[in-house]
Amino acid sequence: MSFDTEWSSVRTGSTANVGTRLNQLPAEGGAGSSTADLGVNQDKLGAIGSAAYNLHGRLNTTGKHANASTSEAAQMMTVNGFRTGAAMATVHETWSSQLKTLLDACANISNHLDYSAASHAKEEKDIAAALSTSKINEYLK
Repeated sequence: MSFDTEWSSVRTGSTANVGTRLNQLPAEGGAGSSTADLGVNQDKLGAIGSAAYNLHGRLNTTGKHANASTSEAAQMMTVNGFRTGAAMATVHETWSSQLKTLLDACANISNHLDYSAASHAKEEKDIAAALSTSKINEYLK
């Protein structure tokens, strides 16, 4: 069998079974039932936000524990002609920069989760108020 003949038969076979398939879960139960496995509740958001806040507090104190002594050591080594003084200063600057980045990330996580929890609680209240108002309007007509 030549390549052209084989290629022609493969193309014919592949176009015969063309169709659209939607990837989805089969419908179960009635309307409103869901088998979704992704969900977040306020307790989980609060716990994660609290852990980020606590980590930020601990890092802010313990991460800067050797700040003054490391800086002083780097300066003294440099003044006394040791080449490791410049390396120690570089390590100190890098550590400070990385610590600041990590502190900012922890603060961002904590603040964002606090905002998300408050925002979702407000939305829930707004939705509940809208639903109760719509029932009142139904009776007034």
